[in-house]
Amino acid sequence: MPQRILLDRPLSWQQVADVAEGAPLVLSDGARTRIASARELVDSIVRMGVRAYGVNTGVGALCDVVVTESKQAELSRNIVMSHAVGVGPPLAPSAVRAIIAAAVNNFAHGFSGVRPAVADSLLALLEQDCLPEVPASGSVGYLTHMAHIGLVLLGEGAAQWRGRRMGGAEALREIRVSPLVLGAKEGLSLVNGTPCAAGLSALALGRVRRFLDWIDVVAAMTFENLHGQAAVFDAAGLGLRVSAGVAEVGERLRAALKGSAILEQSAGRRTQDPLSLRAIPQVHGAARDIFGQTARTVDDELASVTDNPVVVGTPDAPRALSGANAVGTALALATDSLGTAVAELAGMSERRTDRLVNPLVSRLPAFLAVDEGAGSGFMIAQYTAVSLVADNRRLAAPASLDGGITSGLQEDHLSHATPSALKLLKIIDNAEFILAVELLAATQAYELQTQSLARAAPTNRVYERVRAVIPQYADDRPLGIDIQKARELLREPLRG
Repeated sequence: MPQRILLDRPLSWQQVADVAEGAPLVLSDGARTRIASARELVDSIVRMGVRAYGVNTGVGALCDVVVTESKQAELSRNIVMSHAVGVGPPLAPSAVRAIIAAAVNNFAHGFSGVRPAVADSLLALLEQDCLPEVPASGSVGYLTHMAHIGLVLLGEGAAQWRGRRMGGAEALREIRVSPLVLGAKEGLSLVNGTPCAAGLSALALGRVRRFLDWIDVVAAMTFENLHGQAAVFDAAGLGLRVSAGVAEVGERLRAALKGSAILEQSAGRRTQDPLSLRAIPQVHGAARDIFGQTARTVDDELASVTDNPVVVGTPDAPRALSGANAVGTALALATDSLGTAVAELAGMSERRTDRLVNPLVSRLPAFLAVDEGAGSGFMIAQYTAVSLVADNRRLAAPASLDGGITSGLQEDHLSHATPSALKLLKIIDNAEFILAVELLAATQAYELQTQSLARAAPTNRVYERVRAVIPQYADDRPLGIDIQKARELLREPLRG
């Protein structure tokens, strides 16, 4: 059972990623008090008639239309209904969990003004793993994904629970949660802010960190198979480049290849390896540096209040501050950058795969076929990698530069933070398959070496881990099944 996460201080990206993977999330007494105190301010705003966006006015281009107190609950419900315009296939369960965790985190800052009951209902969805069905497409920044989650809180929409799809009302009955009747501002707070982009970004960070660990050791396997010149990874040379990522990758490669009889035998035989081999620390290290920068940005976002408006002051003197903290440009720029970095790593992985399967440079049987005459081996698997590299190149175009004008010119600059996080997740999907092809090819290449020399202990452990679930390929089964199995392996922790 994953360890329980107590939401007292702002969640970190890692904690959101842990909730996405099933860790329980609970509110501290302090967070609950902050949420309740902010609600008191909203109640005072309503009672005193203080003009406040989305509380007693319309939203978007309707921000100057006053809404009477009798219609403010209706406004909240209508906001959820009208903003639930997502289309396309639903998000993965882990993505929905990440978004909910980030939303509760935003409320727990104590500036949104929802009742504690709203946060409790969201936490109940997590606790019971009763997850709203959230269409993936249709957002230019935020709004739509949280609206579909909000639908279920109202007893509307659809949810998945214990393998069954059901309506929101039935789902709430199953987990013994009463449908919410939203009060003033609660509809806006449910759909507002950057929890969607922040949650998806945190989920992506967890996957990228695992991918970074795997790609270093898979690259080391290919390097070993191709009899690279390991001196290029010496700390003295790498230390001349100022980069924490380069230093870390260099250390990891030296550890992964320590004691390799294959590399000891090939030392000094070439002056210089091709860039896809000798530049592994520089390329992988640069991606690790980008990862670190993105992680800090997501942590900053989770520590920020991104509702609009925010409520401050005292019950006797409440204020609603309208602004633009809900704009997720920082997240969009960061996830765009990380997506490019992951695409770069995957592209380099494909180049290493080509060197393993290409008889012109590999000094191994053509395409790693066990029977070169009757078998194609990994010839066409490399085609798959090339196709996915090309797809990533298209996906890596920055979403943060996308245009668009909405809400009658009122929302005339759009961050596209959520689309950026979604395409990052798609880039990671592709990258995992690309690396799976390299992993399979490197594993097979060990068995086709002309000399029987000992592998390094770390690379040998990975070799044995692959062979424990995937036998040698001899054109005797669909290779795509092996690629899928290898990809599932890459989604597990590396270990050791």
